[in-house]
Amino acid sequence: MTATLTGTHHRAAQALLAARGFQNFDEHTMVLARIDHEEPYWAHQATHALHAEGITTEITPRLREAIDEEWTWANYPMHWLTRAEVREVSNAAQAIYDDIRHGRLIIHAHAHDGWTTVAIGTYLDGGTVALHRENHLRSIADRLESPAQALASFQRLHGDAVRPGPAPMTDIEQQTAQARTSLRSPDTTQAPAAPHDERVPSYAADLGDHEALLNDFLTENNDWEKYRTWSDDTTHSIHESQTLRIERVHEAHPRETAWTIAAYETPVSDRMWHLTATGTTPAPVLQTLLHHLAEGDGCDTAVGGPVDEQTVTAATRPLTDAGWEHAVDGRWIRWTNLAGDAGVQFDAFAAQNANSALATWTVWAGPNIDRAAWAIHALHTRGTPGQPR
Repeated sequence: MTATLTGTHHRAAQALLAARGFQNFDEHTMVLARIDHEEPYWAHQATHALHAEGITTEITPRLREAIDEEWTWANYPMHWLTRAEVREVSNAAQAIYDDIRHGRLIIHAHAHDGWTTVAIGTYLDGGTVALHRENHLRSIADRLESPAQALASFQRLHGDAVRPGPAPMTDIEQQTAQARTSLRSPDTTQAPAAPHDERVPSYAADLGDHEALLNDFLTENNDWEKYRTWSDDTTHSIHESQTLRIERVHEAHPRETAWTIAAYETPVSDRMWHLTATGTTPAPVLQTLLHHLAEGDGCDTAVGGPVDEQTVTAATRPLTDAGWEHAVDGRWIRWTNLAGDAGVQFDAFAAQNANSALATWTVWAGPNIDRAAWAIHALHTRGTPGQPR
């Protein structure tokens, strides 16, 4: 849904539309993209607000048709609600989605409870909440006293299903993000532009061939051996020392964990640390990680002295030298590139709490860290973690 702004009340209209969910696309265009597909209704409400301020609006015939259309959700689970009540539920879910997208609600961990997604998060202005379901059905199921108590309870309740950070974007969330960022206004009066090199954001980089990447790694490093599971869905690659292992899930959802790299002190000990990477992680990034493992000192350099200010500063010096923006937000320290589509996050709380499901380091690329197109999480599970290389 787009709004084209002209005339003398341009700025006033822009402010009124922004307050109702529209987002600036360029100087004279704003976009409304919602996860509940209720753009026509809320655009109509926005026109009422504009009329109240004396601002003239024009609704296209196509939008008018969409506004007048009567439709319902297929297989809506709360079938006893009226259409207005359904809209209230989805608008509350939209508010949660917007809070996550804009960084007002930080998601600590998520899990799949067998039939839907659940999560734990904390608002920047205070208040920890338990979230239930996805998209236009997401709601606040409970309000909790503290992040630490909430995470401990969440871990006990969901066990091995717990994953750090927010859940991967759903298809609807991806479509909504795409609608906000990839709109192009057609102009048939101009001649086609001359061919030029196109720059793409970090999160749109080509994924490459992950299968070929793993096969090449194993071919080039004879001290690693590959094992397939009985279901043929997963490949385990183990170093001859038995202390470094790679798990590759071949049919994982693109935004779920497809790679796990783990280090052990001895072949029979617990994990010292492990990395996870989503299936959308670009192959060159994964190749760098695998190359580091092949050097033979991956385990030693990843686990070392305590994480203090000097350690974190040394680990992130290349980001500082590159001019990345640095910010401290409570327990999190973040570095973000100038384009705002890639970053690194350090969690001081996770660094001091071994055996938690929280990532000490997160490397991400995408619209923002809570809606990353791909991400790598580094967790330590016992001992004292050092910095990633």
